[in-house]
Amino acid sequence: MTSPVSYDFAGKTVFITGAGSGIGRAAALAFAAAGAAVAVVDVNSSAASETVRQIESAGGRARAIVCDVTQDAQVASAVQETISALGGLDFAFNNAGIEQGVVPLTEVTEDLFDRLFAINVKGVYLCMKYQIPVMTKRGGGVIINTASTAGVLSIRNQGSYCATKYAVVALSKSTALEVAEHRIRINALCPGITDTPMIERVSGGTDEGRKRLIGQEPVGRFAKPDEMARAAMWLCSNDGAFITGAALNIDGGQSAGIG
Repeated sequence: MTSPVSYDFAGKTVFITGAGSGIGRAAALAFAAAGAAVAVVDVNSSAASETVRQIESAGGRARAIVCDVTQDAQVASAVQETISALGGLDFAFNNAGIEQGVVPLTEVTEDLFDRLFAINVKGVYLCMKYQIPVMTKRGGGVIINTASTAGVLSIRNQGSYCATKYAVVALSKSTALEVAEHRIRINALCPGITDTPMIERVSGGTDEGRKRLIGQEPVGRFAKPDEMARAAMWLCSNDGAFITGAALNIDGGQSAGIG
């Protein structure tokens, strides 16, 4: 069996939102294991602290930063705290997001619609707004924004959520063109159905619900959070040096079409 590719991010700093659980926590642990200092950014203080505890227990360096990504001042402060506490900003994984229930558009409340766009889209915009100037001054960097398979195909009864993820893909691609000359690369990561607390909520936490979701994956299983973390690391590595403005589908074939 081939060993996983080993990355060396010693001396680098990564800013990860939604790092208190799921893909965000997996990425925080993976980057820390590769030597990066990690800003563990989450709206949930205890979740962020637990991720930091796990990193430090393994000998890594991290800082928990509580931040609501929908609030301009909090995002600005989180980026500045990252620089002050950890020494810089080389990579950013703007991963925080929420889901909607499996319901038709007419049953999506205005409050939910606004909240989906505030967290999933505005949160990405605000993070990039404050990350880009820092990376420009440093001579470059890498930004990854979590979109979804739902950002490249349409899912019945998920219209509002799909709209936010399509927006993340478009925002990533357009902004990548703006900053390419500054040696900043921006890509959208589009996970398929990944075994996270979010999927537990979508499935209802039942075997029947999980079976229904697994049935949507051609490979017959959920993705593991660590698989998304490894993809993010690859995009930040020298192996991804010519990749910008891309929407990378890591979805077990889900976006390929109907089999």
